[in-house]
Amino acid sequence: MAKYYESDATVLIRELLKENPHIVEEQKKGRSLWWDRERTQDEIKRAEESKVKQRAYVY
Repeated sequence: MAKYYESDATVLIRELLKENPHIVEEQKKGRSLWWDRERTQDEIKRAEESKVKQRAYVY
């Protein structure tokens, strides 16, 4: 069976995760802290109010 090419970055990340498996859990914890959560009505309202209208022709 032919061996497929793996970039140096892929090999580096694969080895890093093999040596430090706790990194994956820390990533999940960080993601849940900032991204995987419900937004409050106040946060939604503030986000809508802070939008800046884009000009009709941006070039």
